[in-house]
Amino acid sequence: MDKPRKGEIRKPTRTLSGITPVAVMLPPRKCNHGMCVYCPSMDVPQSYTPRSPVVMRAKRVGYDSYKQVCARIKSFQVMNHPTDKIEIIIMGGTFLEYPEKFKNEFVKGIYDGLNGKKSKTLKQAQKMNETAKHRCVAFCIETRPDVCVEFIEQMRNWGVTRVELGVQIPDDKIYKKVKRGHSVRDVINATRVLKNAGFKVGYHIMFGLPGSSLKKDYKLFKRLFSLSSFRPDQLKLYPCQVMPNSEIENWYWKGKYKPYTKQETKKILIAVLKIIPRYCRVMRIMREIPPQYIIAGTQRIDLRKEIESELREKNLKLKEIRYREIGFAINRGEVDNNLRLKITKYRASEGTEYFLEVVNSDDILFGLCRLRIFHKNAIIRELHVYGPALRLGQEGIISQHRGLGKWLMGEAEKIAQKKGVKELKIISGIGVREYYKKLGYRLDKTYMVKSL
Repeated sequence: MDKPRKGEIRKPTRTLSGITPVAVMLPPRKCNHGMCVYCPSMDVPQSYTPRSPVVMRAKRVGYDSYKQVCARIKSFQVMNHPTDKIEIIIMGGTFLEYPEKFKNEFVKGIYDGLNGKKSKTLKQAQKMNETAKHRCVAFCIETRPDVCVEFIEQMRNWGVTRVELGVQIPDDKIYKKVKRGHSVRDVINATRVLKNAGFKVGYHIMFGLPGSSLKKDYKLFKRLFSLSSFRPDQLKLYPCQVMPNSEIENWYWKGKYKPYTKQETKKILIAVLKIIPRYCRVMRIMREIPPQYIIAGTQRIDLRKEIESELREKNLKLKEIRYREIGFAINRGEVDNNLRLKITKYRASEGTEYFLEVVNSDDILFGLCRLRIFHKNAIIRELHVYGPALRLGQEGIISQHRGLGKWLMGEAEKIAQKKGVKELKIISGIGVREYYKKLGYRLDKTYMVKSL
């Protein structure tokens, strides 16, 4: 790659949401439950391919978490991206099922990589990261709905703030057919327990699985938001693709399974995007699978861009978060900076959610806060100000570093007080603790806490 010109940021969309994402890949290990029928077996991390970019980066350093983080930060710096506020995501399998010693050392390696220095213990590494140059402001783990509830405390000790569940599609008959190994009840239970612990909850959704159809996919997807027992905060939307060395490949060659065509994939994606509520963010559409590993199914990695362009041309507005973010809006022209607060209240997982947003007259999103109240407890599950990522201390012009986070926090505190809550908790990334201390919060075990 040629060196960027002065002031040029390569691949600017990577940090348009206000943070710099760093993916860390796990070494290969088979899932305890066995193999889902659509999952390939290629001597690489589960469900990935040898040529997947994140796998290639990890293999070069022997899947060492410290080296992966260091290399990725250096790559972002070369592309002129700020690397002060980092979001970590552990990918490549059910991390929680790995041996205890490995898990703790892997997480410690991540913080050591951010700090640029190896500490003696995980606690020391985390303490250092509170004021480090590259701070962990968010930490995500991908896992299964049946493998997370017993690890709540452990995940909090690691500093995890978000959990992504492999839900695929909420139907027990389909789960059985694809050998998923868990139930819809597991999804509901995990969602509730995770939210009560303050985690932001994401679902991985897969359309076109064996036993489903366009009509059934749409019906099942609608339940995710019509039923209060689901209602995720984030989604990743993937169509089922036929990949080598998978059981579904044999079904395909025998004529027992046929994946959606590109047009069918577009049809279901457009249909579901239209009904996703404003409190949910679509993190990704399509997996980054190299075409040579797709035997049948949609190959277009950039299908989201095509779909969103068509929707904007038709002047169809989506409510989901990413479509409305200020970071993407500024590339389309002038933006109205007259801001207002909008609050959406909804029931979810036996609690009440208050979704606070700072928006303008065009419903462009500048920042958000998720406040959850349940059984006389209150916890802020997310505070996020959008816009191009800035360095710590850098003066904000568009959205970040303009006091929007403080505004949202103040409004959330008012709501909690009116509901008779005596103490407000925040699930905080290790690197954001200093920010919350300035707002009057103190560290209590793994949460930031303030008496109201």
